[in-house]
Amino acid sequence: MDNIIWPNRPVLIVDFGAQYAQLIARRVREAHVYSEIVRPMSAQELMDFNPAAIIFSGGPESVYAANSVDIDTEVYDLGIPILGICYGAQLIARDLNGVVGKTEKGEYGRTEIHLGSSSKLLGSVLEGDNVWMSHRDHIVSMPPDFRTVAQSDHSPVAAFENDQKLLYGVQFHPEVAHTDHGQEIIKSFLFKVAGCSRNWTSTSVIETAIDQVRSQVGEEKVLCALSGGVDSAVAAALVNRAVGSNLTCVFVDTGLMRQGEAEEVEAAFTRDFKTEFIHINAKDRFFSRLKGVRDPEEKRKIIGELFIRIFEEVANEKVDVKYLVQGTLYPDVVESGPGNASVIKSHHNVGGLPDDMNFELVEPLRRLFKDEVRIVGSELGLSDEIVFRQPFPGPGLAVRIVGEVTPERVGIVRAADAIVLDEIRRAGLERELWQAFAVLADVRSVGVMGDERTYAYPIILRAVTSDDAMTADFARLPYDLLEKIASRVISEVDGVNRVAYDITSKPPGTIEWE
Repeated sequence: MDNIIWPNRPVLIVDFGAQYAQLIARRVREAHVYSEIVRPMSAQELMDFNPAAIIFSGGPESVYAANSVDIDTEVYDLGIPILGICYGAQLIARDLNGVVGKTEKGEYGRTEIHLGSSSKLLGSVLEGDNVWMSHRDHIVSMPPDFRTVAQSDHSPVAAFENDQKLLYGVQFHPEVAHTDHGQEIIKSFLFKVAGCSRNWTSTSVIETAIDQVRSQVGEEKVLCALSGGVDSAVAAALVNRAVGSNLTCVFVDTGLMRQGEAEEVEAAFTRDFKTEFIHINAKDRFFSRLKGVRDPEEKRKIIGELFIRIFEEVANEKVDVKYLVQGTLYPDVVESGPGNASVIKSHHNVGGLPDDMNFELVEPLRRLFKDEVRIVGSELGLSDEIVFRQPFPGPGLAVRIVGEVTPERVGIVRAADAIVLDEIRRAGLERELWQAFAVLADVRSVGVMGDERTYAYPIILRAVTSDDAMTADFARLPYDLLEKIASRVISEVDGVNRVAYDITSKPPGTIEWE
């Protein structure tokens, strides 16, 4: 269900390989305007979206590099407001006969800017505000008929405007929190320049999604792949609103769930959902298929296919149900490599699906970020227990075990994970963290316990903060909490003699290990 038409013209984020493209999209949505990330494409293809405005993202290359990514220059004549950010601003300047050149010294991090003439874009910005810079090239001179409206010590053009052509650019990154009044700059572009409507709200999302589901499935029966997480729960609630008793929720116990999770899921959903609920114990099937498998991509695809086969079996028993609801989110789609994007990892519900499945997918959340899903879930009346449940990967603990997945290794990481979550809750940090969990590495190390030599596994503790899972930072957990977790894991979990803490952010890492 990737063709949802939202009730407003989108703002397109043209991604030139930026670190922050997803963040730009989120900032636009936070202003209650729908945004969508697209690849560089022709002017006509962009027009097919009927956009209210276009934002060019930053990018890692020089606009003069042999492998730099370009845009169809006819886009500048469409009369659609365009904002260029960093690389995007340099691209506008270069394409319209300005000059972009190397600086003697690049600008990185917080930088003061100095304002020039009055500006629609920078109306909320104060003289000497700090902005976030990350560039080596800079704009040396403006194209004809453009005005410089801000500069910095190392950028003679930190921001520019052409009100007649509706073309604007900033050398810095307004989308990051480190830029003073950054969100106000984005809002100025959206509302003062482009005249966008503030109609991207939880109510509009719910109404549109329900209408789309009804249009797609009609009076047919529908299955929902229910994992117990917030994504599938909100998807189920939306589809339940749309089709009522024609929905059947199917929970598959893979043997790869967190401690006590299968029982919690059944209790929560039989209480909160007035629809048929089927609980399938498929532990042996999943462990059998995963035996000897070590490659993470292969794990994900095996799990994704087996899920589908089990749902097909249920559908056949219920007389050829052809629709399957999934809680697929926008980050799942982006990371699984749509179009020309790079595959970071195949999410079991996107790139891990078999080509020959018999279902037509219903994915009402496919264009939403996680925080948007939580808002929708609350609006639909789901309990906080479900809405604020920590994200858990569809393949379960299989992607938190480096190497082969066996019942013994699942038991180790499950017990360690339960301790991690228990101590995080006791410390009152559960709502402050995006995720906190344990990972089992595929190595063993020597230790000493009770004056005896041990040769056992290490557990890696992973805890991150994030708004949407597209980027994340490792959580600065208190040392006494880390000590308590490590002490409990080593003393209570057989087969573990060491605990390490992962301090990698995303990027360069991912949140999950596999």
